Amino acid sequence: MPKQPRLTAKEAEKLLFDAEFLLLRTQGSHRIYQKHNVNIVIPFHSNKILHPKIVKQVIEAITDS
Repeated sequence: MPKQPRLTAKEAEKLLFDAEFLLLRTQGSHRIYQKHNVNIVIPFHSNKILHPKIVKQVIEAITDS
């Protein structure tokens, strides 16, 4: 099984926008994106690498849409 890519929040956001997700709202340092009935929450914390579970959610949402 291949390793997951290491993504920052900005890189994940770009992938979501390229997959036509919309920025639904912002709450504190978290941004919520939506496409159809799929919501993705990305925490934005000073160029830190996202947790692998969040990266997995982003990749699954992009491939399923």
